[in-house]
Amino acid sequence: MAKQNESLLTKLEEIERRYVEIDRHIADAATAGNSNKLIALSKEKGKLKSIVAKYREYKDAVAGIEDAEQILNDNTADQDFRALAEEELKRLEDKKSALLEEVRTTLVMADDAAINSIIMEIRAGTGGEEAALFARDLYNMYTKYADNRGWKVEPLHFSTSEKGGFREVIFNIKGHSVWSELGYEGGGHRVQRVPETEAQGRIHTSAATVAVLPEPKELDIEIKPEDVVEHVSRASGPGGQNVNKVSSAIRLEHIPTGISVSMQDEQSQHKNRAKAWRILRSRVYEHYESKRREERDSRRKTMIGSGDRSQKIRTYNFPQNRVTDHRINLSLHSLDKITDGDMEELINALKNYDREQRLERL
Repeated sequence: MAKQNESLLTKLEEIERRYVEIDRHIADAATAGNSNKLIALSKEKGKLKSIVAKYREYKDAVAGIEDAEQILNDNTADQDFRALAEEELKRLEDKKSALLEEVRTTLVMADDAAINSIIMEIRAGTGGEEAALFARDLYNMYTKYADNRGWKVEPLHFSTSEKGGFREVIFNIKGHSVWSELGYEGGGHRVQRVPETEAQGRIHTSAATVAVLPEPKELDIEIKPEDVVEHVSRASGPGGQNVNKVSSAIRLEHIPTGISVSMQDEQSQHKNRAKAWRILRSRVYEHYESKRREERDSRRKTMIGSGDRSQKIRTYNFPQNRVTDHRINLSLHSLDKITDGDMEELINALKNYDREQRLERL
């Protein structure tokens, strides 16, 4: 543990030096004239701020401990003064330990906590109409949770089924630390229940997949215009009232990755293009980020943002009112509350597990 703490403190010293260096760059007149550089530095400073603040508190506590120990080691010091120093020493020792633990946690989770905008994609899997209804239930669960947190939800794309389910739904959620809470939702979700259309009362199993992508700002990722091919066509299917009048449907194809996005929800070509670019930017960003994470350290697996859509992460069993998260072997008998947006207990369990895994590998 002592070696771990020594390594952590070395890392914190580096971060504080970088923080001071950023402050110096921001104050430099040359930086003031470069808005892109200023924004990038301010963003980096924002990510480091909470870590540096905790570390400086820690250093103040260490300095206070040294002062108290000096008094206790001074045989000429007044007895009452020594007693006060002994009390202060105990208080600061407790504070030092607590701050070290806090800063350790802040350090391993800081990058995730800094992401305040995500794009979620839910697609119906096996199970036909019942899978589409399940995809709609998942969408409602996430949007209710977002409402409870005071986050903003913006629908980007809906593809509905005959009975009102969702074959596919894409939406944006903005809010403080939204990625650090909903980033665990990526993967395969399975439901076990009696469908409304089932006359025999038999339990069916259906599935849906969820993808959670950080929404980057344009500064975070550069997509060269020449790397993207745009296809424009007329809208088709439900809602295409202007089918024979205007070519409003947009398909973007990112050549280096092969990622493509189609959008025709809006009657305006301009709006469809803007939505398609947002989704494309997030998918390309996550594509490169996931590769970067793997290359950086294949041993440091984290749960957040690592949800493979083919991996079954959770089962929702309606007859037993049970939700089981298979990654942490957690079962909660409160499915009715969870699907109504009360996801705190589930998400906190995932966050705590993930944090412990990261701390072990720090």
